[in-house]
Amino acid sequence: MTDTDPLLTHEKNQPEIFGHLGHTHALMASHGLDHALSVLIELRASQINQCAYCVAMHLNQARKSGVPQLKLDTLVVWREVDHFSPAEQAVLAWTEALTYLDRDRDLSDLRQDLRKHYSDEEISVITADISIINLWNRIQKSKH
Repeated sequence: MTDTDPLLTHEKNQPEIFGHLGHTHALMASHGLDHALSVLIELRASQINQCAYCVAMHLNQARKSGVPQLKLDTLVVWREVDHFSPAEQAVLAWTEALTYLDRDRDLSDLRQDLRKHYSDEEISVITADISIINLWNRIQKSKH
């Protein structure tokens, strides 16, 4: 970055838009999204998107939410370990599918797996969380 290319401050440039985006997490929580699950979603998507700021932030949030360190240490290889419940595995698979967008991927098997653990209403909130963290990752990366 040079003096002629200052960081973008979207929150100052468009406070109404970014202020509304900031309220989505409280709204998702009010619809029953467990905070510990939410931080796992947000941490995994941030890892995939390589957003260092967001990874650090979500690691801190996860620790404060009581997510065991073992899960944090192995989240990046969650398929290779047995530290995550079947419900968490379903959410992590959904998170990856909606973060690594593959136009040829049929998501019906992942939806079926999610429905073993969550209602359609809960899946919608989980999907919103995945979508919003992907948005925040891109916003954060655009600043630098």
